[in-house]
Amino acid sequence: MANSPQARKRVRQIERRTAVNRARRSRIRTFIKKVERALDAGDGATAAVALKAAQPELMRGVTKGVFHKNTASRKISRLAQRVKTLQTAAA
Repeated sequence: MANSPQARKRVRQIERRTAVNRARRSRIRTFIKKVERALDAGDGATAAVALKAAQPELMRGVTKGVFHKNTASRKISRLAQRVKTLQTAAA
């Protein structure tokens, strides 16, 4: 248990920061799910639009410290690859 005033303040700050990061992570996951739903439905155009919206959200998560840079890059790369495969198969 935090005994000093400084330690109590740090606990309050960590709780606020945790709530913000949790919301940010949830928002990013929602953007990723939109891309995956479009991919599962076989809709290449919607998937491409959703991916274009998800990319800046993922990278914003990196700058805010929610995700590691390589993790976000890997997720974007894998989604982009799936979108491209779907679009070339449809064409």
